Amino acid sequence: MDKQLILYSKPGCHLCEGLLEKLEKIPDAWWTIEVRDITTREDWFNIYQYEIPVLCQKLPSGEKPLPRVSPRASVKQVQQMLEQNLS
Repeated sequence: MDKQLILYSKPGCHLCEGLLEKLEKIPDAWWTIEVRDITTREDWFNIYQYEIPVLCQKLPSGEKPLPRVSPRASVKQVQQMLEQNLS
């Protein structure tokens, strides 16, 4: 079964765009990703305005934040982080 990821982002965020681009380049991805624009909900904005991009795994019990990825991380490093941290 595919894992479900959530990327908290906002329009014009180059770090967010870079992370999404790397996620999309990972071959044979075993997840789906939902991009959430933090400017569309006050609660998301208040939580994540200084933290984006924030990547979480969607679980039946809620969301599990994943470790932050350096903007300099390679596609391979992003893939390794996911392999180590997805439940």
